[in-house]
Amino acid sequence: MAKKFRIRKGDQVEVITGVSRGKKGKVISVNREKVTALVEGINMVSRHTKPTSKNPQGGIIKKEAPIHLSNLMLIDGAGNATRVGKRRDEKTNKLVRFSKKTNEVIA
Repeated sequence: MAKKFRIRKGDQVEVITGVSRGKKGKVISVNREKVTALVEGINMVSRHTKPTSKNPQGGIIKKEAPIHLSNLMLIDGAGNATRVGKRRDEKTNKLVRFSKKTNEVIA
């Protein structure tokens, strides 16, 4: 059974440790096997590429590298980094994520 994570694709996150500490971005994808995520504009690396039919110029391309999920924290509606919990919604009886700081539901 695959492990469930509290950070999903499309979430706004903040980096809490490392070189990119304090930067915020949107999650592009999550790799469940390696427990990493790609975040827009975070952990940028340079890749040297040969000319191809897709990229005839070649050269140095900047792209995002994966960052471990333990180094990311979800941002709630107020714009603050928060821990995430799960609880059952009273109205719909479904599991929802909520901010442990403000106790509000995260969409």
